Amino acid sequence: MSPFADRLAVLQSLGASPAECTELLHYNENHFDPGGLRRIGSLPLADEPFAAEWARYAREARSAGAWTVLRNALVQLRFAVRHGMSRTRGYDAATRSPGPVRDDLPPLRLHAPDAVRIEIHPTPAGRLPAIIAPHRGDFELLVQALTKRNEPVPVPVSLGACMVAGYTNVERLRRWKEEWWSGQPFPTESGWRRELGAAARRRAHCQDRFVIACTAPYSAVPAARLALAEAEWERLSLAIRIEHESMHYFTRRVFGSMKNRLLDELIADYAGIFRATGRFRADWALRFLGLESYPDYRPGGRLECYRGDPPLSDGAFRILQHLVKRAAENLATWSATADDPTRPDGHIRTVLALTRLTVEDLAASDAGDRLRAAACAVDPHLPGAPRPVHARPAPSARGSRCE
Repeated sequence: MSPFADRLAVLQSLGASPAECTELLHYNENHFDPGGLRRIGSLPLADEPFAAEWARYAREARSAGAWTVLRNALVQLRFAVRHGMSRTRGYDAATRSPGPVRDDLPPLRLHAPDAVRIEIHPTPAGRLPAIIAPHRGDFELLVQALTKRNEPVPVPVSLGACMVAGYTNVERLRRWKEEWWSGQPFPTESGWRRELGAAARRRAHCQDRFVIACTAPYSAVPAARLALAEAEWERLSLAIRIEHESMHYFTRRVFGSMKNRLLDELIADYAGIFRATGRFRADWALRFLGLESYPDYRPGGRLECYRGDPPLSDGAFRILQHLVKRAAENLATWSATADDPTRPDGHIRTVLALTRLTVEDLAASDAGDRLRAAACAVDPHLPGAPRPVHARPAPSARGSRCE
């Protein structure tokens, strides 16, 4: 049976109509490029250029304080969040080109600036910086400043972490310009523009990727619902968030894809829950998505955020809920025997395997066999595995054997 027919059979077994099957086959299509693993050979990857600079920020923050360091490094943090800020001349000039920052515009003031900290999180795709703002209001201000051009765009209550990608660090750009300017006998703005156009590799050093996170309950689930103390749930929520975002970074860098779809979220939540607790808990994953009382769905659950664009029809969305329920339970069964919580990379084998499958694969009655075949196919790329001399296509998930 072809992979397409196999996926169709799973959907039909759940009672999906022909129209709903068409919707879900398109929605659940796997967008990860399996050639990514062949190109890198083995993990972990070397850091991207921004990691060393952010490691310096973290070191400086130990003495100067994270908020002081961040305001100096990220120019948007020198401006208040208010309506129309992005349209002011001083803001536009400061955030688009290296130059002096006007001091006549109101500054950004946090509720608890001393609580902000910078962490550097190791991932299989290189180190990833994170700005941690325990105060919920400060987290929202940072998201608005760094992703919404200091405009007060509402931040959903279910959002507790945000990946900032492709961020142009104007402060590093300014230092580069000063260095170039001082080394030229006759520097000109046109010469600087030519330098920018020619030095693509150097320009990459001015591009950042980092996470903003808070310690509010993950997916807005109260601690009491999980029978946990508030402080413990705060700690676990942050651990889940950072690992969740790290997996999005990992799939984007290795497999060229990071989408707002269910498979991406299952992978990221799998990794986050495992990293925080040492095992994957299906009951937690389902509660985070609003399916703790399946077949009833809790309105406002995170699953609504991944309904697609255009959104799935009501019927297809109900079938998706059934897929999630079965996939989460199958993943919990797999995790209990296949993951090793004593190793720091104990869940990465499963993450890699999941990038080769679809939600229908994970919901199938033989999901364990499909996961095992996919895991065997990615074994040569795990940390510590020898790098192959000649890259060859990895075997497909089905039909491969692992002895």
